[in-house]
Amino acid sequence: MGLLRIHIQKGVNLAVRDVTSSDPYVVIKMAKQKLKTRVVNKSLDPEWNEDLTLSISDPTLPIKLFVYDKDTFSLDDKMGDAEFEIGTFLEALRMRLGGLPSGTIVTRVQPNRENCLAEESCIVWSDGKLVQNMCLRLRNVETGEIELQLEWIDIPGSRGV
Repeated sequence: MGLLRIHIQKGVNLAVRDVTSSDPYVVIKMAKQKLKTRVVNKSLDPEWNEDLTLSISDPTLPIKLFVYDKDTFSLDDKMGDAEFEIGTFLEALRMRLGGLPSGTIVTRVQPNRENCLAEESCIVWSDGKLVQNMCLRLRNVETGEIELQLEWIDIPGSRGV
């Protein structure tokens, strides 16, 4: 189908897993694919600003996100997880929009019990392309959110979305 670029922007108010801080990194998983960011040392509000790119063949599969604290002499500590779906984003892509003013909100996804959104997620036409901004509330942890942005990359010769 195509590629999904996930821009991992930052973590907000992550959990303490060392004495007073943590050394967090993010792992993204979808089916058999697994990608991870670099470690940001001693930060509860890390800024990664890293792009991770998944190859999408089945758009119905959820994308799972895990946050870990890097430890040197023991197993890395879990710092929460979240998951998200890309169905609404792909529906917006299928509209084949073009010529919209940059910053136009195409659609919105509301937080609910079925998703991990911490706040409304907007799908926006920005600089000639469609992006979705998300703030995910981490589960299975006392505190923490991850901010990211999705962008679709068409593969020449593929049938696209």
